[in-house]
Amino acid sequence: MLSDTASSCCSAEGDACCGHGSDFEEVTMLADAPLEAPSAGDLQPGEARSVFRVDGMDCGECARTVQRVMHKLDGVREVAVSFNTTKMTVVHTAALDAIQKTVSDVGYRATVLDTTLQDPGVPVQANGDTAQPSYWERNKRAILTAVSGLFLGAGLLTEYASWSELLSIIFYTIAILTGGFYAARAGFYALKSFTLDMNFLMTVAAIGAAAIGEWSEGATVVFLFSVGNWLQASTMERTRRSIRSLIGFAPKEALVRRDGAERTIPVDDLRIGDLILVRPGERIPMDGTVQAGSSTVNQAPVTGESIPVLKQQGDEVFAGTLNETGGLEVIVTKKVQDSTLSRMIYLVEEAQEQKAPSQQFVDRFATYYTPIVVLLALLIAVLPPLFTGDPFSEWIYRALALLVIACPCALVISTPVAIVAAIGNAAKQGVLIKGGAFLELMGRIRAIAFDKTGTLTQGKPVVVFVEPFQGTDKARLLTLAASIEARSEHPLARAITKLSAEQGIRQLPVQQFQAVAGKGAQGQIDGSLYRIGKPSWMQELGYAGTEKLKTVLSVQHEQGRTVMLIADERQVIGLIAVADTVREDSEITITRLKQAGIAYTVMLTGDHARIAKSIAQQTGIGEYHGDLLPEQKLARITELKQRHRLVAMVGDGINDSPALAASDIGIAMGGAGTDIALETADIVLMSDDIGKLPFIVRLSRKALRIIKQNIWFSLLVKLAFLLLTVAGLSNLWMAVFADTGAALLVILNGMRLIKQR
Repeated sequence: MLSDTASSCCSAEGDACCGHGSDFEEVTMLADAPLEAPSAGDLQPGEARSVFRVDGMDCGECARTVQRVMHKLDGVREVAVSFNTTKMTVVHTAALDAIQKTVSDVGYRATVLDTTLQDPGVPVQANGDTAQPSYWERNKRAILTAVSGLFLGAGLLTEYASWSELLSIIFYTIAILTGGFYAARAGFYALKSFTLDMNFLMTVAAIGAAAIGEWSEGATVVFLFSVGNWLQASTMERTRRSIRSLIGFAPKEALVRRDGAERTIPVDDLRIGDLILVRPGERIPMDGTVQAGSSTVNQAPVTGESIPVLKQQGDEVFAGTLNETGGLEVIVTKKVQDSTLSRMIYLVEEAQEQKAPSQQFVDRFATYYTPIVVLLALLIAVLPPLFTGDPFSEWIYRALALLVIACPCALVISTPVAIVAAIGNAAKQGVLIKGGAFLELMGRIRAIAFDKTGTLTQGKPVVVFVEPFQGTDKARLLTLAASIEARSEHPLARAITKLSAEQGIRQLPVQQFQAVAGKGAQGQIDGSLYRIGKPSWMQELGYAGTEKLKTVLSVQHEQGRTVMLIADERQVIGLIAVADTVREDSEITITRLKQAGIAYTVMLTGDHARIAKSIAQQTGIGEYHGDLLPEQKLARITELKQRHRLVAMVGDGINDSPALAASDIGIAMGGAGTDIALETADIVLMSDDIGKLPFIVRLSRKALRIIKQNIWFSLLVKLAFLLLTVAGLSNLWMAVFADTGAALLVILNGMRLIKQR
């Protein structure tokens, strides 16, 4: 049955590197873009597609170095290395050991995550995550750095105590060899690739310092460089753990009941339709539907919800969530690679690999910066002594310092660290941001458009007002209405039967039930005829409206509610009003959005204008438009973009997907239960919680501020030391300290986004 005002209700170890080489453009081809993973059909006979985690990388040039050497390995057809996620994807016929050794040769460690073979074309999980490297493998960079520091200290003590010049040189040499081993090795591979990376530049600086007799300077440069890279790698690894922590939530095994027997099997062997048993305190191994049992489930890993949710028969559950109080029997509905958690992790990692606009600018800048500064260093080493008569050693020293400054490490890392930290933190809070570009864009948004049904409102009609007439009490009125509506599946009917069930009202038998399409329903109860339906239907049947009824109808219509009248054979005996109620946190969310800097909010809905007005007044929305067809919503979005330049649209990602696509940022709610939202929206709220919107705005704005701070800080530090070095007011160890220190400060500044709540 429908009403005149019915609302719409159906709706590691290894050397780090920092510089960009002069052939940057050539090697950027796949370094930061995810490899289009070939399917089994794309692989040629005998080939495999393997995914590795590469530990020890601390900037984009590290990824490019690994990619360059891998391209030259026999038996490798395609390779892509992502610095942000530390993943390397290889299409190859070469042995896995050969690939790992090649990566190890340039100073990094590759761990196999999984391998897909051409025949039979299925993934083969590797033991890479479970195999524990030795203490030396985990800490050799730190150990060699510590040894370098000890011998540097011994050399300085020997030199300043004037004990033995030869002994101090020996100590400095050992410090250079231990601290610079990985840099020299990586620099050698960079030289073979005709690339001026930081490892090569630092090695030249150290050797040059020793060649002109500045042994202490050379050893200090190597030690500081080694310490800085170790700290950078460690802090970047902490940043990346934000998304890796999600992977640990998914169980590796599941207790399944097949053919009447229970046994534990790997989750990879689960089939759709399997019955899995989940005990209290265990994590649910796979997405599915509860067949039996009742329990509260902590869904924080997927949705970010802090309060456990009650799950009963027919409810959907997600892999990686924690079953708390009772046993559950769950029918598997998805394969392991298609689970909500797996797809969320994949989409987040893919998002972290994408370059933000600011990162693209930095990369273009670095393309020209490094070769220009290297050329300047060469000119300074040669030209001034020829014209001034100064000793060459003095100007060579300044040139060596310039080589150190030629590394744009802090600048290059300024954007990725913030992007990785922000997207990883958002994922842990149940918010999926599809890439750095969307994160930056969200930070500039000043206007947000909202769909109504299911976004600002609950999306389900509930009874909000009951008014009996003619001496009928409220319980009797609900009994009659619920008894007739029990035969209907309409959302408005379900709202009435739900209320009666909550109040413990017993339904009465109904004879001669009849549904009148588009108007209402009727039936006999205890021998008397009763009707429930639209006011216009009652008017057609000749029921008279009292002044009280007219007044109540007018008030309810003004508030945007759907009204149904209940009548016996002679007169109207009551009224029930149903509405799609506003979410409890909608009003406070709009308020917090305004506090966060969103200057303009608007609601776009296909529902009646007076319902839209009522919802807007309850939530504090600044502007509303009702009775909109899909194409009219698109027109409104276009108009808003002309007025406010950048506009975000919030909806459920299903019936409003065209408007989401037309906006600058599409934000979908309830993504944990809908594949469409995960695929189409730019930002997805995994839970059905509009209250996370202010968090997204604050996080994106903070990320944008931090990216700008990092870029400007890095540029100013480089400029300052460039001028100081040319003027002879800086030295080698100061240049290294400034370069490494700036990079560490940039990383630590970006890591503040991990703590944003």
